[in-house]
Amino acid sequence: MATTKSRLNITLSRDAKQAIAKLAKRDEVPDATLAARLIETALELEEDIVWDKLATERDAKDATFIAHNQAW
Repeated sequence: MATTKSRLNITLSRDAKQAIAKLAKRDEVPDATLAARLIETALELEEDIVWDKLATERDAKDATFIAHNQAW
């Protein structure tokens, strides 16, 4: 049966593997599931950093403000 998920082979340090194993056991999920969740969370944090940088650049003293409905 085909899956919509793709595989990614990564090499972990011993400490990272142990941490994932302990957290996965705590949460009662497979190691791979927890690792995927952690990667998704990290990607969301990186995205937030990019959006924050963009917003900071646009937040100037003489910025022109427009209504939300005009922006979209």
